[in-house]
Amino acid sequence: MSGPVHLVDASLYVFRAWHSMPPEFQDREGWPVNAVHGFARFLLELLERQKPARIAIAFDESLDSNFRNELYPAYKANREAAPEELKRQFGYCQRLCRALGLPVLADGRYEADDLIGAALGQVRRAGHAGLIISADKDLSQLLDGDDEQWDYAKDVRWRADGVKARLGVHAHQVADYLGLTGDAIDNIPGVPGIGPKTAAILLGHFGSLDELYQRLAEVPYLRMRGSAQHAARLAEHREMAMLSRRLATIDVNAPLPAGLGSAERRAPDAAALEALAEDLRFGPMTRRRLMSA
Repeated sequence: MSGPVHLVDASLYVFRAWHSMPPEFQDREGWPVNAVHGFARFLLELLERQKPARIAIAFDESLDSNFRNELYPAYKANREAAPEELKRQFGYCQRLCRALGLPVLADGRYEADDLIGAALGQVRRAGHAGLIISADKDLSQLLDGDDEQWDYAKDVRWRADGVKARLGVHAHQVADYLGLTGDAIDNIPGVPGIGPKTAAILLGHFGSLDELYQRLAEVPYLRMRGSAQHAARLAEHREMAMLSRRLATIDVNAPLPAGLGSAERRAPDAAALEALAEDLRFGPMTRRRLMSA
């Protein structure tokens, strides 16, 4: 069996480039393309460093809404709407990936995390392990067996058995954990007053959110500061805890593109790369790297 299937959380790296790259880069029409230039640098470095035979690049196709907003309209409502300048750059980034022969995962109702989860399940069934390239803690819930997650910027990797040292809970408990603590980044509420340490203690004792609620009467007697108050909060906010877990759970049944297979990389399209380099006004060094990636 060859190396792992690389599953890239592209949106994370596009956003990072959008916020960190200077706004001096423009396409031929005068639109900013700083995020595309930053993402291209990241992607080319990854390809040159890893030379993956199997890889898929997952994008958040709908930056403003997805199926989770149907469950909870306030999901990610704390974020500003993506400006048109950024939406255009996401389109360019997808074009770049396709021109390089890289399978692209994108869907209007599902997030990149869901697409990565679905792709990981598919490649596992074909006998491959996955290498998830993202710093997002939510994705750790997918890890199992030989799968790894890689925080590329920090160059730190971990497997399922390394999640507890990072979050205080096991990989299979991550969604339950977020159901309790919530997630301020995604505007997932969780249970008020239940922080990371308390959530880890509760899941360490009960094993799961469902078991915790089945045995809620035991919580006041746990050797934990404020146990009676925590029990009261849990009882009052049960519905929100369950909803928060649903929001934090990656949907591994998200639709994948036909013909994805095991995410085999295809041959680059030289003509498409040349046209894209012209549109984006890439310099000669980037053009050479694109043609040899």
